[in-house]
Amino acid sequence: MVIWGVPAYSRLTAQGQISVPAQIRRRLGVGPGSLLEWDAEGDNVVVRRTGRYTSEDVHQALFDTTPKRRTLKELKEGLRKYAQERHARR
Repeated sequence: MVIWGVPAYSRLTAQGQISVPAQIRRRLGVGPGSLLEWDAEGDNVVVRRTGRYTSEDVHQALFDTTPKRRTLKELKEGLRKYAQERHARR
């Protein structure tokens, strides 16, 4: 299989595990602890990263561009507000 012009292969272990090739991990921006979503589409399997937000995305959503020290309480409140706005029913 050729993905983004580069051949990528994985071998299935006896325990049913696979390794994601390095070029695919870099392209998807995934690393240890990242969640991947597997979806069957006909005879093909599509793998997507599910964690769509980087720490920079969260920081930009919580705070303006001026760096400022925040208390833990302020951070938690900012995260709560962001999650409520992001996942509010429309």
